[in-house]
Amino acid sequence: MYQNGNPRILLSILWIFIILNLFARDIHELGRPGMLEQMMSGTIDGVVVTEMLMLLGGVMIEIPILMTVLALLLPYGINRWANIGVGLLTIVMIIAMNLKPDLDNVFFMGIQVIALIGIVGIA
Repeated sequence: MYQNGNPRILLSILWIFIILNLFARDIHELGRPGMLEQMMSGTIDGVVVTEMLMLLGGVMIEIPILMTVLALLLPYGINRWANIGVGLLTIVMIIAMNLKPDLDNVFFMGIQVIALIGIVGIA
């Protein structure tokens, strides 16, 4: 699939691409009618936003952020399995967060899953 250059750099770039898409999707959601009011109330689509849920969300975004650095620094064998494992885990996470997606969420999810499959394949 990727034949030229350093695959570590491509993996790091793809992780950055995933992060930007996660942020773009979240920012895009702010334009949905009623979303700001839901955020202010602390309940989004019927889910109460608790401290534990916020912590889980922070961990879920921090993992791809960490992978941008680890993809460049880890030794080959560990790097390969870390990218495969975290890539697959992130696919599951993205699908689990979108069990009832609307059309724009399907769009963002599709792009993210394709990029993650690329990460797994390159690793």
